[in-house]
Formats: sequence, structure tokens, C-alpha cells
Amino acid sequence: MSVIVVQRALVLPQRVLASLGRATRRQVHSTLLLGALSLGLFREAARPHAWRRTVRGEFHRLLRESLGGGLATVLVTAALVGVALVNQTLYWLIQIGQENLIGSMLVNGLVRGIGPVLVGLILLGRSGMPMVAQLVGARAGGQVHAMEAQGLDPFLLLVLPRAFALAAASFTLTVIFIAVALVTGFIADTLLQSSTVTFGAFLGRMEKALVLADVVVFPIKASGIGHLIALTAGITALEGSRQATTARLLSQTFVRGILVIITFNVALSLVT
Repeated sequence: MSVIVVQRALVLPQRVLASLGRATRRQVHSTLLLGALSLGLFREAARPHAWRRTVRGEFHRLLRESLGGGLATVLVTAALVGVALVNQTLYWLIQIGQENLIGSMLVNGLVRGIGPVLVGLILLGRSGMPMVAQLVGARAGGQVHAMEAQGLDPFLLLVLPRAFALAAASFTLTVIFIAVALVTGFIADTLLQSSTVTFGAFLGRMEKALVLADVVVFPIKASGIGHLIALTAGITALEGSRQATTARLLSQTFVRGILVIITFNVALSLVT
């Protein structure tokens, strides 16, 4: 009887550990797959034959769509962040006589923090989700199978231009986001409290707060987020179960995309 009681007592911890193990294995597998595919795309992109005319045309088309589709949302979001974050930072630091902290506070909060993340979330919704629908349609329509039958790698042909288009769009939109947020926040501060800090001094404090690591890491972070969004969408659409519905794949992409954006941003923020 005592042996049976002990065995039953061990069942629940074993099930909990098994569940944690399965979740950990899936997460590690997804992370390693994402890293391997990213390295593979960079290796292939360095080869001239990878950028054939059709791939270049797809890259330019996707870049225009990503920039055009996300620009308005980025501008509105940046203006709101400027009023809410930049303006409030200027107001309270000036009130307590700590104007020298303006640059470091805004660099930490805007450049290293929410700027790349918010732009990544906008791109995930405006470009990543439609990308999943397009790739699922290509797989269902037999285009992926036709490429494989011809000895072509559909992942390179379909995902490579999307990954680099979103990387370029993410970097461009992040720079625009930060610039608009800073300008909007300074204008709001000047109108609301007649700030004693000039715009030149304001930018000078921002420049002094930037370190070499920011100059190196920021482009990697801003472009890498867009690159990883495209890879996440490609993996989910092309490697997912054929029985999975488009709605389910879209929800998976959304959740995975958020995790990738936040994890990548935090990991690179630790460097600076």
C-alpha cells in the first residue's frame, strides 16, 4: 500500500516536469531554427546569384509596401509617444532641476527601449500577418510544391526578399519614429511650459548620452527586428501543419512575433 501511495505522489511532479520539458524543447528548437535560418539567409544573400531579377523585384515591392503601409501608423504613434514620454520627461526633469539627465533618460527610454519595439509591433501587424496569409496561400495553391519539384528552395525564394525588405523597412521606420517623437515632444514642451532648454541644447544632451555601443547596436536591433519578424512568419507559414487553418497560423505568428521582438530587444539592450 505504501508503495502505491508513493507512486501516486510522484505522478503529479512527473507530469509537471514533462510539461515543462516539452515546452522548453519546443522553445529551444524554435530559437535554434530561427538562428540557423537567419545565418543561412545571410550566407545566401552574399551570393550574387541569389538576387536574380524576380527576387530583386519582390524585394523592392515588399519594401515599398512595408514602408507605405506602416508609415502613417508610425507617425501617429511617434507623435503620441513624443507628447506622453518626451514631453513629460522634459517637464519633470526641468521642474526638479535635473536637465543634465534629459539625454540619458530619453536614450534609455526611446532609443534603447520602446522605439524599436513599437515599430516592430507595427510591422508585425501591418506586414508580418499579411505575409503569413500570402505564404499559406502559396503553399495551398501548389506554388511551393512546384518550386521543390524544380529543385528550388522555396524558403530562399519566398522568405529571403521578405526578410531583407522588412529589415530595411524596420530600420528606416525606427529612425523616423525616434525623430518624430523627439521633435513632437520638444514642441509640446515648448508650447505647454515655455521650456528654457533650446532645441540645440536638447539634441546636444541626446548626443552626449549616446555611447559607442548605441551606434553599433542600434542599427542591428532596428533592422534585426524586421528580419526576425519575416523569418517567424516564414517558418510558421511554410513549416506549420498542413491541417492548421490560416487563422491558427496567424495567431501563432502574432504570439511568436511578440516574443521574438521583446527577447531580441532585451538581449541587445543588455549590451548597452
